[in-house]
Amino acid sequence: MGGNRLCDMLGIERPIIQAPMGWIARSQLASAVSNAGGLGIIETSSGELDNIRIEIARMRELTDKPFGVNIAQAFVRDPDIVRFIIDQGVRFVTTSAGDPNRYCADLKAAGLTVFHVVPNLAGALKALEAGVDGLVVEGGEGGGFKNARDVASMVLLPLVRSVTDKPIVAAGGMLCGRTMAAAFALGADGIQLGTRMVSAAESPVHRNWKDAIVAAKETDTVFLNRQGPGPALRALRTARSTRLEVEPSDNIFGEMAGAKELYFGGDMEAALALTGQVAGRIDEVRPVKDILDGIMAEYRQTVAALPAF
Repeated sequence: MGGNRLCDMLGIERPIIQAPMGWIARSQLASAVSNAGGLGIIETSSGELDNIRIEIARMRELTDKPFGVNIAQAFVRDPDIVRFIIDQGVRFVTTSAGDPNRYCADLKAAGLTVFHVVPNLAGALKALEAGVDGLVVEGGEGGGFKNARDVASMVLLPLVRSVTDKPIVAAGGMLCGRTMAAAFALGADGIQLGTRMVSAAESPVHRNWKDAIVAAKETDTVFLNRQGPGPALRALRTARSTRLEVEPSDNIFGEMAGAKELYFGGDMEAALALTGQVAGRIDEVRPVKDILDGIMAEYRQTVAALPAF
């Protein structure tokens, strides 16, 4: 994809980034994304930094392509996290779930490229003032922890583009070549895939979760905890999440205590299966390379077929 500045900046072949899902975004999945020409991201939101160090080492065994690391500030409170990242030799970092000023200057001083994840215009302006190199602009369609006042990508992307000329990665609702073409039309330079990667063949999650995504309708996610305390989130509709819709939890993080039992044990009621609305458009489990190949082919077909007026 000639001339794409995100690809040029990150040294990748395709402007597609994999979302940093806790416990999921590790070397098995991230290396598959990087090897397919996108950018794999290693998570830190699990807080398991000793394991993350091992996963980064494995990435260097599994791929010679670029990859990045996410710092999820609300979940990783280690005062030495910046030194940890720098010591791993990582060159690209996304920061999220916190103040962009907290780590940006130190990371950039060490020569890293830094993008911050933002859910609204105010967050984008704050990140830009902090000096980030680019933004991941995340619409409320996406799965995972969200801003309680969610904004759809169709509104958010052009709004943020109107205030900056820096690279933008569109997240939330991104799935295929059509959504990538739409994101580019709205001002993005690349897309981030979360739910599509959870359901990929190389994803380490239990088949029960993948099958639930494949079976889901477009209405089969729920937006929880809008009134707090703590962050809101979007998850797959299950008995647990449906109950929490009408009986909000006083401790939303407590609802995730059984995450590993759900993620890797397949007990879909043990926690909340963080999943985006695009689950309603996913109809099969596919290898990462097939997914990225399909996105690029459909993107080109979509753009070529747009009517001229």
